[in-house]
Amino acid sequence: MLDVRRLRLLVELAHRETLAAVAEALNYSPSSVSEQLRILEREVGTPLLEQSGRRVRLTPQARVLVEHAEAILDRMAEAESDIARSGTGVGGTVRIAVFQSAAHAIMPAALTHLATDHPDLRVEVVERPPEQGLFEVAARGFDLAVAEEYPGHLRPRHPDLDHVPFAFDPIRAAAADEVAAFTDLASRAWVMEPAGTAARQWAMQLCRAAGFEPDVRYETGDLIAHLRLIRSGHAVGLLPDLLWAGEPPTVRLLDLPGDPQRVVFSAARRAAADRPAVRAVRAALSAAVDHG
Repeated sequence: MLDVRRLRLLVELAHRETLAAVAEALNYSPSSVSEQLRILEREVGTPLLEQSGRRVRLTPQARVLVEHAEAILDRMAEAESDIARSGTGVGGTVRIAVFQSAAHAIMPAALTHLATDHPDLRVEVVERPPEQGLFEVAARGFDLAVAEEYPGHLRPRHPDLDHVPFAFDPIRAAAADEVAAFTDLASRAWVMEPAGTAARQWAMQLCRAAGFEPDVRYETGDLIAHLRLIRSGHAVGLLPDLLWAGEPPTVRLLDLPGDPQRVVFSAARRAAADRPAVRAVRAALSAAVDHG
């Protein structure tokens, strides 16, 4: 009989690629992970890992086992969902990976709804960039990810994850002073998110479509830092409405051509999406956007 906990370690290794990353994700020591996988090899009766430089890689037999282990873990998640739905209340723990502005603008109100409607539900929230949050849900490190998509920049869909939009967030140009047109910002210093992110790619394309190459002097993923640089007059930038969390803006805002919006969505593993606790969190996220 194969041990499900050891099967999960193998699946984690297939996703995370290194023993150290698996150990960090599951709060084990690398030596413990390695030992458990050696035991799994003995249970299976065939080598599962082979050395590749300083790392290990999965053998072809391990890849076959991973496919079956993924199915087993999904069936266990479905069983847990079925059992939970047969109960009368919503309890347990939901771990959520959420990007910064959603953590700031949506999660406090969502947690208030959950505390009122489902007091026995424990919710753990960790800030993660969208790409990392989605990866962690696929790797079973979190139950739910809250992520974003920018106009024309759809994120790759993971076949094991669903995709549920719940907010449409307008994006506007921001400056410390009044600006008549977007092109008036062409000669200013800009703050943008780091190169390679969907937000940065979209922002660059927006500026180029308007006929100018932005002078990006400040680069950070922290939108509060964006706001402070803009408010102090050191930069201009692009800010989503969610940043204000229902409070009055503290900088001058200018509508952008085409009135672009980013889509905020949640993603869960399909096998666990019907779990009452996950459904309750999703309902609270929607309520937080609709009613605050």
